Amino acid sequence: MGLSLNEKLCHAQHSQLLIIDIQERLASAMPADILEKVIKNNNVLLTAANKLDIPVIHSEQYPKGLSNTVAAIAEHFPETSHAITKTSFSCSDADGFNELIAKQKRQQIIITGMESHICVLQSAIQLQHHGYAVYVVEDAICTRKKSNHKNAIERLRQAGIIISNVESVLFEWLRDAAHPDFKTLSKLIK
Repeated sequence: MGLSLNEKLCHAQHSQLLIIDIQERLASAMPADILEKVIKNNNVLLTAANKLDIPVIHSEQYPKGLSNTVAAIAEHFPETSHAITKTSFSCSDADGFNELIAKQKRQQIIITGMESHICVLQSAIQLQHHGYAVYVVEDAICTRKKSNHKNAIERLRQAGIIISNVESVLFEWLRDAAHPDFKTLSKLIK
């Protein structure tokens, strides 16, 4: 049975996780308490994605200038993770990205990363335009200014992007307390 793009819940078998530009130099510009939460929440989703065989793609915006992905996150990337290097703000405009995402044959894109109002926003809207069901994980994205983050969330909602949070995504992927990985993965949020 195919998944309707109007489906409102995440499904592990239809999801792919997209982590956008959580890089050292960008991270150093973020408020420390928010950055800590974003790193923790991305690692929860990465751990769950690894356990549940959910494909992971991560992007790096101009790594020559902004450095590589924060080590605390990169160490959790599965061996099968795909990296995209880009200079465009939207991942969809990066060479090879659209082909990579289509190859997974999963219609739900779960987005985390930096910055809420630039790369996350542009990527989410373009992916939705390409026909994907897009979920932005509000507590796993950030930007330098709270007002820009708030504006990005409002714009994404107005565009019809589903705004979610780490716990919702995790429990939607699991669906049932009888899931064999429930005990292990539910401990990640305690």
